[in-house]
Amino acid sequence: MIARRVLGMRVDCLEAPAARDMIVAWAAETHDAGYRPRYICAGNVHMTMETYDDPAFRAAVNRSDLVVADGQPLVWALRALRAPQRRRVRVTPDLLLELFAACEVRGVRLGLYGGTPQTLSVFLDFLQHSFPRLQVPYAWSPPFKPPTDEEDEAAVAAIRAAGVQLLLVGTGCPKQEKWMAAHAGEKDIEDDRALSCVMFGVGAAFDLLGGKTSSAPRWMQDLGLEWAYRLAHEPRRLWRRQLKHNPRFVVLFLAQLLRGQRA
Repeated sequence: MIARRVLGMRVDCLEAPAARDMIVAWAAETHDAGYRPRYICAGNVHMTMETYDDPAFRAAVNRSDLVVADGQPLVWALRALRAPQRRRVRVTPDLLLELFAACEVRGVRLGLYGGTPQTLSVFLDFLQHSFPRLQVPYAWSPPFKPPTDEEDEAAVAAIRAAGVQLLLVGTGCPKQEKWMAAHAGEKDIEDDRALSCVMFGVGAAFDLLGGKTSSAPRWMQDLGLEWAYRLAHEPRRLWRRQLKHNPRFVVLFLAQLLRGQRA
């Protein structure tokens, strides 16, 4: 698979259909002997800058099995780095809806970890209505604060007992990526926290599909303006993040391109 480093963060070059097929195939193999946990990250400007500022977090993202270009600016960055990326892998709702349909057909058991109790309930109703044969044996809204060791152990035990094969983790970046990395274990090393399933960090997907927030119009997404739409709807929560990350991403990535040209 072709990949590029954008400010040090690995971004894999593949389109949504290939990502869907890869994720479902991995999930279908989770009951095979010797299966190792996998986790997937949905890359955007926010994640890129978090990895730039935190080397440990960058290592966690770069250890993942797949980093899709969920944000349009990352698609432009891949093209600037001469990678054949045609369009973004729009995780919510496009890729997730395709995953739900494929999991329904393949009999893959889905788990949900994140969101609020209210949005999770609405999301479960949506899944039951839209994908009636989809198996969702586990759903939990963890506390906003970091879970205690006891709470985390209980969640791991419940996920295992439910036979979850694909776990959607929606607790926000960088929290969800760190949680997935901690529960992926290490190759050939026994780890009581390791989960034998595919974990996918989906950010605000539960809120979006649960009706708490809305998606930007397609034309704004295609122009890389989704951040502006979200900022307009959640200014108090997002203005500091957008002001900190977006200008720096542009300046630092242009510097990366200039260094590459000089080299």
